[in-house]
Amino acid sequence: MARIKVFLTFLAFSLLAPAFALDMTDVYNTLANSFYNFVDKNEGMTSFQSLNITSGGREESLGSAFTGLADDISFFDYNPAASCLLKKGEVALFHNSWIADSNLESLAWADRFGDFGMGAKIKCFYVPFTEYNFFGDRVSGNYYSETTACVNASYNFFHGYYFKGLAVGGNIKSAWRSVPDYTNNETNAIIQGSGLAQSALAFMADIGAMLTFDAFKNFDSRDPNLRIGFCAQNLGAAIKGFGSQGSFGIDDPLPSSVNIGASYRLFKFLAFTADFKQPLNFQDFSKSGLWSAGLGVDVNVTSFLEFMAGFRLKGGNPRFSLGSEFKIKKFIFDVNYTFDLTSSLNPVNHFSLSARIALGDHGRKLKQERCDGFYTKGLDEYAKGNYQEAVKYWEQALKEDKAFTPAKKWIETVNSSQRLYERVLDIQSLD
Repeated sequence: MARIKVFLTFLAFSLLAPAFALDMTDVYNTLANSFYNFVDKNEGMTSFQSLNITSGGREESLGSAFTGLADDISFFDYNPAASCLLKKGEVALFHNSWIADSNLESLAWADRFGDFGMGAKIKCFYVPFTEYNFFGDRVSGNYYSETTACVNASYNFFHGYYFKGLAVGGNIKSAWRSVPDYTNNETNAIIQGSGLAQSALAFMADIGAMLTFDAFKNFDSRDPNLRIGFCAQNLGAAIKGFGSQGSFGIDDPLPSSVNIGASYRLFKFLAFTADFKQPLNFQDFSKSGLWSAGLGVDVNVTSFLEFMAGFRLKGGNPRFSLGSEFKIKKFIFDVNYTFDLTSSLNPVNHFSLSARIALGDHGRKLKQERCDGFYTKGLDEYAKGNYQEAVKYWEQALKEDKAFTPAKKWIETVNSSQRLYERVLDIQSLD
């Protein structure tokens, strides 16, 4: 019954968010005027701008401050090193209703095997393309689209009990920009191949790293409460001018960038995220875009419900976002609403949805529980004075998790005590 009530709250938030966003317009315009000096004169100087549009859902609710968190399948758009840190594998569908009748659809899969992670994703951005002649008559209609395919791999090095490791990973991506054919202004006849001449094919890579460890932690959990992430995105180039109509060559630069972010879980139910992004134009560094930054807060209300809020400054207009996540068994649903003047004056809001399925953890949780059980039994035996029995249990714990440092330290303690005892006996025998 409790879950039903919470689900109704989640549903009400999803339905009322659009109306709330529209009511915020005047307030938002006032705030936007305060950030006029942050207008980026180099905005729009790169191609494949859909690479800057994330799939949406939870990460967008956090103000896109996700580089230093990346704890779900949204890591593809932020930090490729995070696939090896996932608690469970996931399959996900995303829908991002962007501005001006444009949409972004995404399908992703990722899984983790020990300290190795991998995944794949495909996303398609599309917007209606309609051409009119001088008399206002529609002469052609189709879709402009950008489709990106990505494969991922990562590995977590130096994974231990206190220091959770250094994760390193990368994405290999290819993207296709499809431009529809347009017409001859005089005859209104469609020029075959005219769109193909402006289409382009891009190849690029992302590289990332993530440090995970505990710092000033005041709650019990095996999960680290501090993450620091780094990522360099969209390193590559695009070629254009296919077909007889085009001039084959290098396209405009890709929207490359370097990002750094951090996340800190202050309490078990409360986490903060921060992110900084610096665009880079590798064809002309003087035309690189202005930096952007974001902040987010994540509040876990229950084990199956959480709320997020975020703020991001990109260009001359700030962006505010609200979102919620609801879990039902293996299914995870996210809804986000963003008040955004970054890209358009009207409308000032857009929404995104995601549905994820948790695939499981390949027995990692059960191994952890068995490890904890053996460790606890070892402590019991040690308290009773059965030191060798305690060591046997701790050795069993290490078979379940070779990085379980507390068991190693207790075994060393027992062995050191035994050596000291034997040394005392040797000294007494000499006397």
